[in-house]
Amino acid sequence: MKNFFILLISIVLASLGCAAMPDKEAPHGTVFYPPLPQQPRLQFLHAISGGHDLGKGQSAFREFLVGKHQYQTLGRPYDVGAAKDRIYVMDRMYRKIVIFDLVQKELSFLNDTGVGSLGDPSGIWVSEDDFKYVADMQRKQVVVFDANDAFFRAYGGKEVFEKPVDVAVYGSRVYVVDMEKDQLIILDKATGDVIRAVGEKGDFFNPTHVAVGPSGNVFVNDAFNFTVKKFTPDGALIDTIGFHGDNIGGFARPKGLAVDRKGNLYSVDAAFENVQIFDDQGRLLLFFGGAGNAPGSMYLPAGVAIDYRNVSYFSKYTDPNFELEYLVYVTNTYGQGKLSVYGFGHWVGESLPEE
Repeated sequence: MKNFFILLISIVLASLGCAAMPDKEAPHGTVFYPPLPQQPRLQFLHAISGGHDLGKGQSAFREFLVGKHQYQTLGRPYDVGAAKDRIYVMDRMYRKIVIFDLVQKELSFLNDTGVGSLGDPSGIWVSEDDFKYVADMQRKQVVVFDANDAFFRAYGGKEVFEKPVDVAVYGSRVYVVDMEKDQLIILDKATGDVIRAVGEKGDFFNPTHVAVGPSGNVFVNDAFNFTVKKFTPDGALIDTIGFHGDNIGGFARPKGLAVDRKGNLYSVDAAFENVQIFDDQGRLLLFFGGAGNAPGSMYLPAGVAIDYRNVSYFSKYTDPNFELEYLVYVTNTYGQGKLSVYGFGHWVGESLPEE
């Protein structure tokens, strides 16, 4: 029966143009998804856990955590975002935002002091102009830092939020998921006023993550209902993606979300230890990652982000026959590769090699 189930999944994957994680590296040592000789769409590029993975020591980050003469890696990364020349990782162990400076090749931390001090940060959203929006469960606020990493403002408070766990921004609106209220709360970006609270009793069950697509549609991970709900910018329900189960397209422990410029949804699952990609109609396209210690594998992944601006920094890891379009970052709660970097693109070689 087990063998029949495996065969059935393989047939369905083939019909969808999808493929499971390869159980071995490609002949030239590169990990692709789907694996060669199928047409690859993603390549695992690099894993980052500390300053040595960028080619330089950590300086301020290292000194802050453990002193000048010791080395420290990321603790328990949970969420991730990016701006030009920078990657931001929300680290739940240190309750800090760790900054990967791709130009200086070093790590530092966001100096959140005074009115901008973070209590128990959970989710981060980085805007195109490098403003950082941080959902803080202890402060019961969304704390905003500008492009110079200085405190800019805060939204909400205990009169608005009970447990804000993630945030996304689009246009003039700020979208926040509240795990205690089981709601998606829409704020006016300029005034901070609540425009609408989406979700009556039973509509959500522990929502944990939110993302916004290029057209302004909002995606919410409804964790204990094992689905992703898709809304209009005004909060009207459009679609429900996924289901509870271990078949392809299902969810067991869904986590972070990201949306690319074509409207494709990336959804992390900490139980499957992979990321599933759905098109703008909610159809599964591909999944990548998987449990294990091999390059490209994941260990309790949590956050995911799409990055179009820093492709050049990781191009040296790219197979010469593969052309990168954008980067996909995935945070791993445990393991040696705390931040996995994948590249989405297409094969440009004359032919696909046989395995």
